[in-house]
Amino acid sequence: MSILLLRLAGTMQSWGTQSRFTIRDTGLEPSKSGVIGLVCAAMGRPRSASIEDLAELRMGVRVNHEGNMASDYHTTLNVIKASGAKPKPGEAVVSTRYYLADADFLVGLQGDRTLLEQIDRALAKPVWPLYLGRKAFVPGEPVRLEDGLRSEDSLKAVLCRYPISLRSGEQPPEQIRLEIEVDYGEGDRVKQDQPLSFSERRFAPRHVKTEFIPLSEIPVRKEEQCISPA
Repeated sequence: MSILLLRLAGTMQSWGTQSRFTIRDTGLEPSKSGVIGLVCAAMGRPRSASIEDLAELRMGVRVNHEGNMASDYHTTLNVIKASGAKPKPGEAVVSTRYYLADADFLVGLQGDRTLLEQIDRALAKPVWPLYLGRKAFVPGEPVRLEDGLRSEDSLKAVLCRYPISLRSGEQPPEQIRLEIEVDYGEGDRVKQDQPLSFSERRFAPRHVKTEFIPLSEIPVRKEEQCISPA
């Protein structure tokens, strides 16, 4: 088994798992379906392609920066309503969409090394644009990490050992939250984000365990600042 680390950081992210229509939710961390969708975009896999191999990867998330929950207001013309009814000419469908502002996550995918190497190469040169849950939400940092491919068996250990970047001018947290995928019945949460088919929008439950790690146990790397020359 090997592990591939990805960084998902940006001005806005949205990882909804429960709603599709006028109220669009977001989780507090990336969903597995969203991450696998991002990987499919990098690899050039269409919605109709099988995702069985990618879905078998086990996922973990380290929350480097929780971000802030926010929402925006959308109106869309000429779209079919949730009831299936066709809209009247000029009729707008109103929706409220939630997102995370200024969040930063370290995601680990654990599984077969050959598959992870393919994903790593695809992230270096993605076939289609990458986005953080919605097409308008582009990454603020490269998703691919130069040293992200690890030959280790413990997903938790890799997430804890990888250096974290702290932001200057902000009070660092005392502890960092981890979300680790576990076997059926072993976690403390169930999330409906295990992707089965993107073309049919089918998802299964996935069990995760939440842990909090003291910041003192994670190596710290200062965030580099871009300073314009005088």
